[in-house]
Amino acid sequence: MTAGPYSLSALYDECKFELLAGTVIVGACNSDGKHNFCAACFSWIYSEPDSLSGMVNIRTPMLEDAASFPPFAAFFCDESLPRMSSGAPHQFGTAPEAKAFMNLAEEYAVWSEVPG
Repeated sequence: MTAGPYSLSALYDECKFELLAGTVIVGACNSDGKHNFCAACFSWIYSEPDSLSGMVNIRTPMLEDAASFPPFAAFFCDESLPRMSSGAPHQFGTAPEAKAFMNLAEEYAVWSEVPG
């Protein structure tokens, strides 16, 4: 992971994802899915979670226009640094249950289309 209080990422259907440059290596083998890191600096770039088959979790700073992806949901807030907040409209102490996660995904689809 890169330094910082947040791990900002965006979840996409894997058919909409294409790595355009660089080489990745697989790391963090003791967790859910395959985590891909930059072969040059070892920063996390994207992951392919087993629990969300067909989806890719991309580090938002790796996107061309990262500023246009404001946080929508914050997970594991119980572990956050004191007085740190992402400003996301949805906050969870840990990870939400699968049903709640799917509801969030549906709500995000509408929220992300609203001009800013």
